[in-house]
Amino acid sequence: MMRSAAFVMAALAAPLSAQQHSHQSAHPTPDPAPVDHCAMGHLPPEKCPPKAESEGQAAPDHSAMDHAAKDHSQMGHEAPANSSQDPMDHSAHGAADDKSAPGAAPESALPPRALEGPRHAADLVWGEDAMAPARRQLAEENGGMQTGMVLVERLEARLGTESGSEDGYLWDAQAWYGGDLDRLVIKTEGEGEFGGSVEDAEVQALYSRAIGPFFDLQAGVRLDVEPESRTHAVIGMQGLAPYMFHVDGALFLSDRGDLTARIEGEYDQKITQRLILQPRIEAEFSAQDIAEREIGAGITKIEPGIRLRYEIVREFAPYVGLEYEAKLGQTADIAKAAGKDPDGLKVLFGLRAWF
Repeated sequence: MMRSAAFVMAALAAPLSAQQHSHQSAHPTPDPAPVDHCAMGHLPPEKCPPKAESEGQAAPDHSAMDHAAKDHSQMGHEAPANSSQDPMDHSAHGAADDKSAPGAAPESALPPRALEGPRHAADLVWGEDAMAPARRQLAEENGGMQTGMVLVERLEARLGTESGSEDGYLWDAQAWYGGDLDRLVIKTEGEGEFGGSVEDAEVQALYSRAIGPFFDLQAGVRLDVEPESRTHAVIGMQGLAPYMFHVDGALFLSDRGDLTARIEGEYDQKITQRLILQPRIEAEFSAQDIAEREIGAGITKIEPGIRLRYEIVREFAPYVGLEYEAKLGQTADIAKAAGKDPDGLKVLFGLRAWF
């Protein structure tokens, strides 16, 4: 009985002794590592200590490694003395001579029969006899047709604003007929006094040839009807200058050798689609004195004015305006010597029409 109890006590004591030994032999629990706030970016750089080189990243000691003792030639690291592989020839790829590069002119010529056949391909289908009238009609409908126009630029009464000044009338018109390039142009201009005779009248017959998109060169003859009959050779230019200025200028050489010139310009300023303000200026010149016409050499006359017209329809527009007429230089002196007023302001009532 005693022997059995001793055996049981020994069996129970053995696990307790082993458990106590295991607890005593265990390593103590290490303290937690401090948090590196610098590595986490929580602190500014100036408050962080400089980083020390990690021991694990120390350079290896190659002296302990006996690399010199190794024969690399036996390992196949050296290049072979005689290589059978030639260097790559990139010129064979076509990159060195690329005929399809941008800007390269084609080397092939036109096919031998490229320019054979009729001038108009439609003639092969319909025949030249059928297509020739169609081409003529197409040319006429797109600028080749003959057209005409009559323009009465100024037909007006001119009333003097000063006492003793004369009231008169004036006309200025032109007509033309032809195509886009060649035209026959007829111009007429004149003035006179109410209750009196015509003081000045002329007619011009001109050949007009387009020398550009906006200008025509004109040449022909001018016949003065009043104050005395005289014939002039004319050469001039008419057209549309930049900024939409209408200009008309000409040189005149009379049958008596007198050389004169005239230039005029005007501009249409639209206030509305139908109400138009037109500034206008005209100047005349003479290369010599012409006593029978009371003209001196130099600038003989200048006429700046302004007209306001209303287009009732596009072809019919009455207007009112003012114009200052002044004789200049020697011509003004001749007028004063004759007891005439060399300048004056006129009130205008007129009509502009075309058809």
